[in-house]
Amino acid sequence: MFKRAALTGIIALSVLSCYAPQRDCARFREGNFKFTTTIDGVAATTTFFRNDTMEIDRFQGKIDTSSVRWINDCEYIVKKINPKNASEEKSVHIKILSTTDTSYTFEYNLVGQSKKSRGTAHKTN
Repeated sequence: MFKRAALTGIIALSVLSCYAPQRDCARFREGNFKFTTTIDGVAATTTFFRNDTMEIDRFQGKIDTSSVRWINDCEYIVKKINPKNASEEKSVHIKILSTTDTSYTFEYNLVGQSKKSRGTAHKTN
């Protein structure tokens, strides 16, 4: 009985360890996107357009333009072009963790800080 349970456990671990999430990051390098997050208990949506070198965000009626520098196919750095204060001067590192046909899940943090957050962006075009 114990041998059978151990064998089943080993097979299950082997199968699960082979699973790798889909990462077709190149499909999300450019386009129109929407990202919704919760801020102080309220859902807030950002829409943005990104091409290879620039990102234009619309959030709460404001438009911001940022430069985009790709590190590799799945990671990039975003830096506001015209920051209005010291906190906006900080760059944001974004890493795409997994993709679907119409969305990608990503992890992001301010460059130099260890606290990371996650989100999902949906391609709208």
